[in-house]
Amino acid sequence: MMEKIIKFVLSYFANYFSATKNSKTQTMVKNSILIFIFLFTITACNEPNQKFGLVIHGGAGVIKKENMTPEIEKQYEEKLTEALAIGYSILETGGSSRDAVEQTIKIMENSPLFNAGKGAVFTHDGYNELDAAMMDGKTLKAGTVAGVRNVKNPISLARKIMENSVHVMLSGKGALEFAREQGLEIVDSSYFFTERRWKSLQKALKNEKIGTVGCVALDKEGNLFAGTSTGGMTNKQYGRIGDSPIIGAGTYANNNTCAISATGHGEFFIRFTVAHQISVLMELKSYTLDDAANMVIHETLKKAGGDGGVIGIDRNGKITMSFNTPGMFRGFATSDGKRAVYIYKE
Repeated sequence: MMEKIIKFVLSYFANYFSATKNSKTQTMVKNSILIFIFLFTITACNEPNQKFGLVIHGGAGVIKKENMTPEIEKQYEEKLTEALAIGYSILETGGSSRDAVEQTIKIMENSPLFNAGKGAVFTHDGYNELDAAMMDGKTLKAGTVAGVRNVKNPISLARKIMENSVHVMLSGKGALEFAREQGLEIVDSSYFFTERRWKSLQKALKNEKIGTVGCVALDKEGNLFAGTSTGGMTNKQYGRIGDSPIIGAGTYANNNTCAISATGHGEFFIRFTVAHQISVLMELKSYTLDDAANMVIHETLKKAGGDGGVIGIDRNGKITMSFNTPGMFRGFATSDGKRAVYIYKE
């Protein structure tokens, strides 16, 4: 931005200089240029760098330390750290929040640890059906996909829908056909098989709280972006689709307020349009991001019987990681040098 301003002003002075023949006027123009460059340089040096950062989650639910071995706990922490590092490196080198969100989520989609991509849970009929969404806070464009079974990285398909389609959401066979047209990697359904998720289906745990992965980011240009990817609920039936691919429910971004990605009991997040409600509280009620998230998650959602959490980042780089469950896989990395990953409430 500063480079564009300098070029514009220098061009203006150059044109004015060439248009006048008066030597005194030319001298004044020369001096004005020097003064402008001097003052602009001082201002630029004192101007704080644009804040940037990202927040991630890997699902919320009944995640308790007594149910985790040190080895599994370490695996989650390492994978969350790896995902954060990928996204942060993109933002730090001037990359877009769009790229940061996609590449970060792909790390988690490719891991069997999370209920997205490779680690997706099984439906009642023994399939893996995947949902994902992306939203651009600058343009409010969005792309979502629901119920695909053979796309390796649904988050990349969501991006292609946003960028290369006139639609917002594609599902099932149509989404798969579009993925092929876009040159995305298609895999056999056996790719998604993991023993852990298969055992979960056999147990048919009615009270199991399901994870999801998500990432929200703010880049150096001040653009916010949100993405979410999930395998849904273990033992789900009838083509059930949750909140993750529903814009305003599980995923939302707006440069005027914040970027949000949610995880939890999807039906409640849909009914209360959780992600959008947080943005509305900020825009119309002047809530801070953290206050808005806490109100929706701990009051509105909890009173209705819904559980889960959200991650968020606002246009000033402030973050939130609010949840009403025993744990939520989560982490953040911001331009002020702060970085951490967490699992449990404490």
